[in-house]
Amino acid sequence: MSFTIAIIGRPNVGKSTLFNRLVGQKLALVDDLPGVTRDRREGEARLGDLQFTIIDTAGLDEGARGSLTARMQEQTETAIAQADALFFVIDARIGLTPTDRAFADFARKANKPVLLIANKSEGKHGDAGAMEAFALGLGDPIQISAEHGEGMGELYDALSRLMPEPAENDEAEDDEPLSEEEAATRPIRVAIVGRPNAGKSTLINHLLGEERLLTSPEAGTTRDSIAVEINWKGRDFRVFDTAGLRRRSRIEEKLEKLSVADALRAVRFAEVVVLMMDSQNRFEEQDLRIADLIEREGRAVVLAVNKWDLMETKGGGAISGLRRDADHWLPQLKGVPIVAVSGLMGEGIDRLMQAIQDAYAVWNRRVPTSALNRWFEQAIQANPPPAVSGRRLKLNYITQNKARPPSFVLFCSRADAVPQSYLRYLTNSMRETFDLPGTPVRITLREKANPFAHKRKRPS
Repeated sequence: MSFTIAIIGRPNVGKSTLFNRLVGQKLALVDDLPGVTRDRREGEARLGDLQFTIIDTAGLDEGARGSLTARMQEQTETAIAQADALFFVIDARIGLTPTDRAFADFARKANKPVLLIANKSEGKHGDAGAMEAFALGLGDPIQISAEHGEGMGELYDALSRLMPEPAENDEAEDDEPLSEEEAATRPIRVAIVGRPNAGKSTLINHLLGEERLLTSPEAGTTRDSIAVEINWKGRDFRVFDTAGLRRRSRIEEKLEKLSVADALRAVRFAEVVVLMMDSQNRFEEQDLRIADLIEREGRAVVLAVNKWDLMETKGGGAISGLRRDADHWLPQLKGVPIVAVSGLMGEGIDRLMQAIQDAYAVWNRRVPTSALNRWFEQAIQANPPPAVSGRRLKLNYITQNKARPPSFVLFCSRADAVPQSYLRYLTNSMRETFDLPGTPVRITLREKANPFAHKRKRPS
């Protein structure tokens, strides 16, 4: 059974830095600006031989009922309820503040084991603040520096006394390789991306059936890329909510740059990317830029047109118009699945989840070599490659070297002379013949070795 720990404390005491240290990756955004973390984030942590689930939370702060700050605190309260123990973090360089004292009472009322952590204790300036922490009545403070990794041994000793003894067979089970059936049914990694305020968090909340992610009419509410587990009709998904992506010229603040970098990292690690657009302002320049980025990263793509409940006309003609617009503006993703949804009202959710599974299947598809070369011969006969500089291009054969996305190697005589227009013709023909709509298709050109290249030319 997994042991869960929630990291709590006032803003800017280093909770996210400690979270990153324990999970061994820079998953949570870290900045000197207070209040960077808004949604709660979970990760699998390790400290020595101890393994547990860690939850990073927003800084405890007071706010008006219904405000964003108040809803951030509700997220923290939910994390505390889920946890088996708490890390209460203070800033040793600043010492105790009235906010620390107020929320120490809050931690005591949770009736959970609490480890008091005096972070930023490196150097001589941290000792005085750590000594003040005794006044909280939460036990001896553990002096650490999450940024530099100091004091992790003391934290290990204190945590090991709280955690239950691991079962004897846990390690053996973890070492067993996944079977083919388990690998085929493992969660599909899905990233939801789009411009700010397109409704990404609202959609995920509807999928979960709870207010797991903070939403607001104000653009830019989401900062971290938060992963949530979803089971939809027996299929598991790991869905990443991401920060809105604006044009690079409009990104000025350091924090937004970090949020965008985190969103792009989520795209690179995803298998299927859902590009969410606003139905009132769809296929804008930034939408096309994001789609092009996804295609270049080689991820399966699904287009979701959100806020469809606000459209005046919703008939078949409107859906057909979406299909025409998608093929017109995104020729590199011809046939990409496009679904009209309403994250707020729940319209089109079943179609969206099915489109994600279909796109994932296409992304993993392999074409038999015999069928591939039969198509290749017919495609060349229907439209022979053009002559370049008076010399005929000779295309020999094609084979698929990998999937995810479908990638092919084309052997030919003069790879540098094959026009891009002819490669586009082959790509589109392949999409239609082998039913590869929307997914990126890669064709790499390779010249066959010339068996006579080592022989010298005869003197004239």
